[in-house]
Amino acid sequence: MAITNVTDQSFATETGSGVVLADFWAPWCGPCKMIAPVLEELDSEIGDKVKIVKIDVDENQETAGKFGVMSIPTLLVFKDGEVVDKVVGFQPKEALAELLSKHA
Repeated sequence: MAITNVTDQSFATETGSGVVLADFWAPWCGPCKMIAPVLEELDSEIGDKVKIVKIDVDENQETAGKFGVMSIPTLLVFKDGEVVDKVVGFQPKEALAELLSKHA
């Protein structure tokens, strides 16, 4: 499964069922650039269990505001449309895999 870029309009649909990791990011954010390849690796390893989506906070401020995103990257874990976990800042792959294994 490939990482999907979502918008304010598609966010609810894309995070509404199953386990979804939502990456709130921006193109100018250094830590966001660092975590991107980590998410790509995770997607190739566990993409059958967890869907990964990315949402640009500059272009989609409504969704970022709804979930109280103040710092980026913020990673929210959704299970059937509900937030079940949250981490802020760069995380190593092992930490993200452990986080997701609790919910997948």
